[in-house]
Amino acid sequence: MIPEEDKDFERQVVSKDSLRKFGFESLDEFNSFRYSDYCFQKFIEAAKKESYFHNTIFVFIGDHGVSGNAEAIYPSTWTTQRLTDEHVPLLFYAPYLLAPERRTEVVSQIDVLPTIAGMLQQPYVNTTLGRNLLQTDKGKDYAFIINHDEGRIGIVTDSYYFVKNINFPEEQLYLVNVGINSLSLQQQDSIKKEMSEVTTAMYETAKWMLMNNK
Repeated sequence: MIPEEDKDFERQVVSKDSLRKFGFESLDEFNSFRYSDYCFQKFIEAAKKESYFHNTIFVFIGDHGVSGNAEAIYPSTWTTQRLTDEHVPLLFYAPYLLAPERRTEVVSQIDVLPTIAGMLQQPYVNTTLGRNLLQTDKGKDYAFIINHDEGRIGIVTDSYYFVKNINFPEEQLYLVNVGINSLSLQQQDSIKKEMSEVTTAMYETAKWMLMNNK
């Protein structure tokens, strides 16, 4: 239900084929995403009229993605391994601090806090597992993923998705970029080994930080 004060929002009608192609399950879902964009626009338009606008960092981020068929946009791994569940928008908006830029590398929600801290132009110590995404030496691009129900942990990079089971020995490596060439078994084993070590390190470090209130 669209609130009375937002009657200028116009629903769009698109074909079922177009909805399915881009991962939407219904016309209502499609327009709910459009309404979210509409609300963001209204919010920023109102904020621009306030004195705090020039000294404020606005951060827009999704809590989680939506499962669905994304094969029209991404390789099949995104659909079969439900990476669309983890894929969310991230927008830093501070026109007095940041120049417009679109980035496509893999990042994680744990990178948000240190990135904001870096934008404040104040000294700080980063005690998180995340990175300041605006630093040129921010390191490798990856995101840690955990599926509690299935007991699976893994990391996704710009090229691969590695996943392992924490209850029994099972490891899988998937391509997430169509531009990557096929790998030999030796190459796969090498990449698996490296990504497995990083995955375990992230998992165990996160547990230690939680148990020790860090």
